Amino acid sequence: MHRLMILVLMCGASVLAFAQTSSSQWQKATITAVNTHVSASGESASDAVRYDVSVKVGNTVYVALYTPPNGANTVEYSRGVDLLVLVGSDTLTFNNNISGKTTEVPVLHKEELPAGSGPDLSELPGEYFSLKLQHLSQALDLSEEQQAKIKPILEQETGEVGDFWANPVLSREDKLNRWEKIVRSSDKKLKVFLSADQVQKLQGIRKEQKEKLKQLSAEQKQQQAESK
Repeated sequence: MHRLMILVLMCGASVLAFAQTSSSQWQKATITAVNTHVSASGESASDAVRYDVSVKVGNTVYVALYTPPNGANTVEYSRGVDLLVLVGSDTLTFNNNISGKTTEVPVLHKEELPAGSGPDLSELPGEYFSLKLQHLSQALDLSEEQQAKIKPILEQETGEVGDFWANPVLSREDKLNRWEKIVRSSDKKLKVFLSADQVQKLQGIRKEQKEKLKQLSAEQKQQQAESK
């Protein structure tokens, strides 16, 4: 149980940092998320569709504002793509491996990921699935037939969690709220394949999980209050 909770909550330990660093060297990067940009209050409106592109460089995730040329939307399908970037004080420069052209974009903010805090965010979906299947199989004493039947449900849950979990734009509270909603939906589907005793055990797990989340939230608020 604790191992699964650590995996689910590990992104919450990340601290948003806005101090920018720069490097004169091209570095390998991975696009971890792409979301349509929503203009903030007071921000200049644009007729062109723009995107918040999350790019992971080492232990840092940069969220850059990208405006594709000619309104192209191919960037929407770029999650997981590796590329070379040049990190500036408040910009990222992308290097197109095919054309050799470079594109400089502004950085909206960045997030420093704690070194050695757990598996790489890009590997989260696979580990989330395997740990959750293992945990439920042991905690509920699932038969092989039951495991086979719930696999598609857990695969769907993993995909839904992966769609937002690596997005640094979302706060930890937002991520946990979305995660809880997805888990509740999965539980309804899982119960169809469980015995009455297993359903009761699952409800106990969720109750314990909810208390743990409340405790972590209270601890975080206390730490924030003490740091002011």
